[in-house]
Amino acid sequence: MIKRLLIANRGEIAVRVARTARRLGVHVIAVYSEADAGAMHVEYADEAVCIGPEAASESYLNIEAVIAAARATRADAIHPGYGFLSENARFAEACDAAGLIFVGPSADAMRSMGDKATSKSVMEAAGVPLVPGYHGDDQSFEALAKAAAAIGFPVLIKASAGGGGRGMRIAEREGDFSEALDSARREAMGAFGDDRVLIEKYLTMPRHIEVQVFGDNHGNAIHLFERDCSLQRRYQKVVEEAPAPGMDDERRAEIGNAAVAAAKAINYAGAGTVEFIVDATDDGANGPFYFMEMNTRLQVEHPVTEYVTGFDLVDWQLQVANGDALPVTQHEVTLSGHAIEVRLYAEDPARDFLPAPGHVVAFEVPIESTRVRVDTGVRSGGDIAVAYDPMIAKVIAHGADRNTAIAALDGALADLVCAGPTTNQAFLRRAITHPDFVAAKLDTGFIGRHADSLIKDDEGSLRPALIAVCADVLQARRHDATKHAEAGGEPGSPWSVPDGWRANLKAREVFVFTHVDDALSVAVLHDGDVVHLGLPDGSTATLPQDRHIGWKTYRTENTLFAVCGGTQVRLERVVAVEQDAAQSGSAGNLNAPMPGKIVSVAVSVGDVVTKGQTLLVLEAMKMEHAIKAPADGVVGDVFLKAGDQVTDGVELIRLEPVETKS
Repeated sequence: MIKRLLIANRGEIAVRVARTARRLGVHVIAVYSEADAGAMHVEYADEAVCIGPEAASESYLNIEAVIAAARATRADAIHPGYGFLSENARFAEACDAAGLIFVGPSADAMRSMGDKATSKSVMEAAGVPLVPGYHGDDQSFEALAKAAAAIGFPVLIKASAGGGGRGMRIAEREGDFSEALDSARREAMGAFGDDRVLIEKYLTMPRHIEVQVFGDNHGNAIHLFERDCSLQRRYQKVVEEAPAPGMDDERRAEIGNAAVAAAKAINYAGAGTVEFIVDATDDGANGPFYFMEMNTRLQVEHPVTEYVTGFDLVDWQLQVANGDALPVTQHEVTLSGHAIEVRLYAEDPARDFLPAPGHVVAFEVPIESTRVRVDTGVRSGGDIAVAYDPMIAKVIAHGADRNTAIAALDGALADLVCAGPTTNQAFLRRAITHPDFVAAKLDTGFIGRHADSLIKDDEGSLRPALIAVCADVLQARRHDATKHAEAGGEPGSPWSVPDGWRANLKAREVFVFTHVDDALSVAVLHDGDVVHLGLPDGSTATLPQDRHIGWKTYRTENTLFAVCGGTQVRLERVVAVEQDAAQSGSAGNLNAPMPGKIVSVAVSVGDVVTKGQTLLVLEAMKMEHAIKAPADGVVGDVFLKAGDQVTDGVELIRLEPVETKS
């Protein structure tokens, strides 16, 4: 019987597992890296153990350290969450050897599904339909290229040993294959320690539909219906919903039965997800479906299934791990309403969704209800670390129907505040309210197809943001002056009022801010109790009448954040004595978009390059990012080499115009 549970993870999933465990009266033990000493999941647990430095390889992925922590705290069981060690068969075996219950499937089940090539062979034998492709042992370039040509381009190259979008590349044509294969192999080796790949036919209008399955150690296996996870960027999901829009009952039963057959084929026990790709070209969600992979763990998107079924899947995991049979049979599982989840990330959609780690100045979530839930491991004052996944929170909404769920989710996103790091919050609101999303015209190309309307500057946001931060500066200054006057014994003195007053003249001053690369001057005119603002666009505003414009403001030193409805504007106040004349990123320079490690450098000084050509590859937050030439040019300098660690903004390569070289 599990009475003391160690959660071998961090962030929102560690908090989420702990919530159920504590409700069940189970003693919760957290583990943390040195960088996570003050993290939310640590405080939420009953006790916590530091297992190593910030690097995941030395802490959360360190099997020996996790097992040692479990022994030291007298844990009965270990819940791996998702990611990190959750699908590591060696870890499951280490738990068993240490006399600990592993809350998950057997090591054998993990191995059979953890290798994509092996899993496809198992599924083929079980009668589960497969995408046309190659998953053979011959991993030579010649064999893979020949297989790709036989399948027909475009093809999808996928890492055999993992998932989550890592080690996945599309080769649109034969000429793209070599570079795509090299990139996929490098990322696969970095993420999974295994560079084997498989090749599949790339469907041009696919929907990603997965089925939640659950098995026990008594021979029972059921499904809890499907989730549509078609909205993706970088092959990773950002919006998930249940049930799949447009799927009829006959297809729902068919795909559910196929998923159960997959689970039974490997004697699966615990929570798992069977992922299918659906050819939506002609029949949408009811088109032909093919097995992609099985994730032998709890999924990030499990809350939508919990909403539409009413079951707590972590509770079920603990029951199965205790040796109990599943609490329900298949005919007792019914659908109730519709649920949608979005993943709030610290990333910049305008920069190809590059991760944007940073300090969280303020994090405020809407009040949870029966319709809205927020799963997070982040709070005000915390940090989104470079070393880990940039997900901040999952926001989930439920309604009687899909339109009601969309409205509830949009409202929750409008109310949520995450000031500090750049996030995808405004992008998510645009995505779930886009006419094609509302009409359920979905496939995995949705984000790319609608990028122009989903990824854009928030027009009109700068003016109200400037008004809000000017009001904030004035209010803060007045508050500080009043405190100073009270401390000096002259609270009523007119000289304590910070309004820039001068005898016989209306007081005038100028506030200067920077926004991105622009300097913005705001004229501030004090006229008695009224303040007039002259804004950079030539318009005017009046305070305090315009103070309540719906924007909230947050600050850290001279950095101010104005937030409204999911949109965030960051403004740096320029104070004369603090101005910094240093300039970086001048024309012709290529700078690091984020901290990371140089994986490879593809050019040398003197090379002539063309616009869009890959110059080097940067690895950050567990993903590869190609740095490409912004225009034709000649490589003037290369400042780094493979293996070098870089900080955000450091100069990588200098390009010169072609005509400057003889």
